[in-house]
Amino acid sequence: MNRFFRNVRAYRIYSQWPNSEEALSAILENAAFKPCGAFSERSGGFEPPVTGAGDSLARRVSGADLMQLRIQTRVLPPAAVQEALAVRMEAFKQRTHTEPNRTEKRDLKEEVYAELLPQALLKSDRVQAIMLPAENILIVGSASQTVADYFLDAMKRAKVTFQYAPLTFKAPAQELMNRLFMGASSAQFRIGRECRMRDPADTRPSVNWLDFDLTDAAVRRHVSEGLKVDRLGLIFDQVCGLVLDEELVLRKLRLLGQDGMDEVPDEDPLAKHDSEFVIMAGAFRSLLTALSGELGGFVS
Repeated sequence: MNRFFRNVRAYRIYSQWPNSEEALSAILENAAFKPCGAFSERSGGFEPPVTGAGDSLARRVSGADLMQLRIQTRVLPPAAVQEALAVRMEAFKQRTHTEPNRTEKRDLKEEVYAELLPQALLKSDRVQAIMLPAENILIVGSASQTVADYFLDAMKRAKVTFQYAPLTFKAPAQELMNRLFMGASSAQFRIGRECRMRDPADTRPSVNWLDFDLTDAAVRRHVSEGLKVDRLGLIFDQVCGLVLDEELVLRKLRLLGQDGMDEVPDEDPLAKHDSEFVIMAGAFRSLLTALSGELGGFVS
């Protein structure tokens, strides 16, 4: 279960949310997954998020909803396109005794692409999301803005009135990262062993510290001298470890105290899944509440 939520982006939902699993599944049917067509590069839609739980496109357990988007793409290797294009261009030169101009090259490439696309192999990726209706918070299981946007666009196809905004707090995440990094205490958070720093005048990362004692004075001196911490590893109580970044993307999430859980015999896989889902949803509730407390509360 946790492998689907290693990295997440969180959103505040402003539209009314369905009051049952059945109602949510019926809405998601409006954007259900359909296989990628022969001449389509990509197809995306919702599918059942849990094996063995029927055809429902949602799973509600203990007041939290689980959804799954399937994204199917046709994999067309660039090398194959270039090889076929070279053959097509050579035939063009033999036929016309001239080099193709820019427009003709583009047309030839489009012809090759259209010819090869139906033969391309299909590849599917899945993106899961947890909705916490009581908090009006949606958690999308990807650090990628592009992937998260694709999920949200699918939600808008399913539910036309779907309204959302990135989850934000009254104070920036940078404030919490700086406080903790420079040694301030917190009742619920402590720093881990990973951070990334950069020069505020340069968007490129400057220094990465991995598996390192960040309380070392030599490490802190970089910030005192002007570098900015834009990612910081954190331990939240005894609940989870994560890397927080300045855009409030939660990365490398791992639940604590879960070692060996995968080795437990699956006497009832669905019951085990639901149990893990409840733990994960509860961890997100606690984590976001704690971040809200540290950063002055949620922005409505």
